[in-house]
Amino acid sequence: MEQQKLPNATLILIFGIISIVTCCCYGLGLIFGIVAIVMAGKATKVYMANPELYSGYQNVKTGKILSIIGIILSAIYLIYVIYLFSTIGMEGIMNMNEELMKEYGM
Repeated sequence: MEQQKLPNATLILIFGIISIVTCCCYGLGLIFGIVAIVMAGKATKVYMANPELYSGYQNVKTGKILSIIGIILSAIYLIYVIYLFSTIGMEGIMNMNEELMKEYGM
């Protein structure tokens, strides 16, 4: 019997990569990471039921690991942004941006 590709294995891997790339986009990495973990859980259940029928489980495992890393990085960045807003406020952040632009001549 020919092995089938595990459903959504490549998509899980792509979402895991996107969750890391977008970890500094104010929570976008969290969304991709959570979706990838949910999809990986479903794919793992399908694979564990009949492992001889499916190939591509390595992509699922790798995507799950990448999405966990992306979720952690996104959460750390989101906590940092919340901390900045709570301590210096929007005006302080705008002043930081203006100082950086003057410093680098933009």
